[in-house]
Amino acid sequence: MNLILWRHAEAEDQAASDLARQLTGRGVKQAQAAAKWLKSRIDDDAIFLVSPATRTIQTMEAFGDRYQVVKEIAPGADAQAALDAAQWPQGAAETVVVVGHQPTLGRAAALLMTGHEADWTMKKAGIWWFQGRSRAGDDQIVLRAVTSPELL
Repeated sequence: MNLILWRHAEAEDQAASDLARQLTGRGVKQAQAAAKWLKSRIDDDAIFLVSPATRTIQTMEAFGDRYQVVKEIAPGADAQAALDAAQWPQGAAETVVVVGHQPTLGRAAALLMTGHEADWTMKKAGIWWFQGRSRAGDDQIVLRAVTSPELL
């Protein structure tokens, strides 16, 4: 299984509610750059799970309109909730993309890499790509890619 953690792009600081915060102009450009990078690397059958926050939906819409809104990965979700939503490690599909928030995604990345949650920082519009595999009966997690809009 491929698990891709994609943090929402830059959003406005203030709105009627946290869930209503929208992307800034810079955030729209970040989302477009990240979406372009992903489009050239993932299959058409990937599943996209998106937080109900406006900024995550707008980030995802830079890629397309095939996504499921999952309230369990809303702001404040814990790391395990993000992994459970993706059905890690078996997977809801061969590739699952979770579009969410900090600190949830950074903590999920730490949990995958070390077995323990830690406050790892994921940049806005950043992408961390993990692959679960089995070698000689040993389950392994491979970090395939880490990128941010500045590198695309």
